[in-house]
Amino acid sequence: MNILLIIVAVIAVILLLTGGFVQAVNWLLWVGIVLALFAIIVWIVRAISGRNRV
Repeated sequence: MNILLIIVAVIAVILLLTGGFVQAVNWLLWVGIVLALFAIIVWIVRAISGRNRV
């Protein structure tokens, strides 16, 4: 019976960590999309305004 409890505990910890990593990656994906859109908007504004500074 102890082996079964250890196996269940290990599986529970693995599932818990996997769920946390998936949520973190999902959040980082949205942050990346927002930053990419911000960079595109800034690039368009600079192209329209004619500034050539880097």
